[in-house]
Amino acid sequence: MILYRRLLLLFLLIYSPFISRSQSNDSPKPNWQNLDLSQDGVFGISTEKAYETLLKGKKSKTVIVAVIDGGVDVNHEDLKNMIWVNPKEVANDGKDNDKNGYIDDIHGWNFIGSAKGDVHYDNLEMTRLVRKLQPKYASVLNSTPLTPEERKEFGEYKKIVTEYMDKLQNAQLGEANISALKKYSDEIKAKIGKDEPTLADFEAYTPANDLQSKALKVIKSSLKKDPSYKKFEEDLNDAYKYYTAEVNYHLNMDFDPRDAVGDNYDDKLERYYGNNDVKGPDAMHGTHVAGIIGAVRTNNIGIKGVADNVKIMCVRTVPDGDERDKDVANAIRYAVDNGAKVINMSFGKSYSPDKAVVDSAVKYAVSKDVLLVHAAGNDTKNTDKESNYPNRNYLDTAGVVKGTVNDWIEVGASSWKNDDSLVAGFSNYGKRAVDVFAPGVKINSTIPDSKYKELEGTSMASPVVAGLAALIRSYYPKLSAAQVKDIILKSVVKVDHKVKVSIDGSNQRVNFSDLCTSGGIVNAYNALLLASKTKPE
Repeated sequence: MILYRRLLLLFLLIYSPFISRSQSNDSPKPNWQNLDLSQDGVFGISTEKAYETLLKGKKSKTVIVAVIDGGVDVNHEDLKNMIWVNPKEVANDGKDNDKNGYIDDIHGWNFIGSAKGDVHYDNLEMTRLVRKLQPKYASVLNSTPLTPEERKEFGEYKKIVTEYMDKLQNAQLGEANISALKKYSDEIKAKIGKDEPTLADFEAYTPANDLQSKALKVIKSSLKKDPSYKKFEEDLNDAYKYYTAEVNYHLNMDFDPRDAVGDNYDDKLERYYGNNDVKGPDAMHGTHVAGIIGAVRTNNIGIKGVADNVKIMCVRTVPDGDERDKDVANAIRYAVDNGAKVINMSFGKSYSPDKAVVDSAVKYAVSKDVLLVHAAGNDTKNTDKESNYPNRNYLDTAGVVKGTVNDWIEVGASSWKNDDSLVAGFSNYGKRAVDVFAPGVKINSTIPDSKYKELEGTSMASPVVAGLAALIRSYYPKLSAAQVKDIILKSVVKVDHKVKVSIDGSNQRVNFSDLCTSGGIVNAYNALLLASKTKPE
């Protein structure tokens, strides 16, 4: 699932009746994720400091970074020169010139499309599981005789159904409330008679009924935090799209778009399907991620990526909904086989029915000295206790954790202030499951059609770390993936104060060191300094 969609309600949480949630209107400095805490006063990763000092005059080697995501706009003005081009493939000749099994894969591959078109929306994994198990267990009672295997599966089914129904009801309620808020906001705006009404206009307006009064409270609360009514409308429309997608696609048991891919979905080892459309119908998330990693640093336009000598390989795998394990496994294998040395994965979900297939691909990547970087997720949960997939753990045939892969970095999201708000309010955490934190709040980066936008999420924090990993591998190419991970974790800026996190639904202040393995925020300057002193294996 594209994780940033959970954050579309930037300032607004709708219940019945309307209730507004305030959001700080503080804004960090531009490019804050690459700035330095001591020099610039924001908790970035000191990328600019590293370029100005440690890397000045040094030569580097190009590193291929695979972005497994929802699509990338390869023609973006700030990315087009940083996009990977398959050197052995001839563009659009309809042939598999390099014999890798993928025809015309010039910039990467799309595992959720075919000649019929591309998958835009898909179900959540829980929806697919309920649809699969419901015919078998819907009429089963607790007293029904079952085999031990069936009893276990029945228990899982009951848990998933309960979660599914709760989520569906919340989505339906959210859609109804957002629709009502849109309706009454439009009514009020029409009565005011301005395209861009101000807070003063709304303060002077007398509501015609109770529902207009509730909508007016939400509008005024929002405009007190951000005076732009246009921004309010954009966020409201985004929220409406989110809830309608939840109801119509993510949680719709009657919706299954897989036929558009044309594969044999039950064959989890099938590898060669898809098309070469790496952009897809909605490339905002993947384009944003790609820019954070490697947007051109020296063209005086747009933004600055973390790494200056990378090529972005685009592997489209993530729909608007939950990604499928088969596609994730194939995306990882494609990236490895075509030269990627760092893989960024800014996606995740709560269920992984074919985890063994993904685990096999992850082990394959590790065997080829590839470093995998993954977003920890935006559910404000402790992933030591609640799993987020994919992850570094691999299971035995009974589903019990058998071991972990080393060349994997799990990334939580941090903000720019070095106070108790340092951990992003949405970020997952875990003393064992999460390795590091990195900037993931109000990150400005590339979006389709050569535009730029601030987004936030662990989806934005992960490419900061992937960019750093690529930067190290670029200037110190003899270091292994395991060494690069070790360097990144050992070189963090330690956080020695308490921060606010949500635990069991309530805000608590805890030691930052209890939220991740390293106890700190990644730092490019420190990492490169340590890399310069590290002997290759």
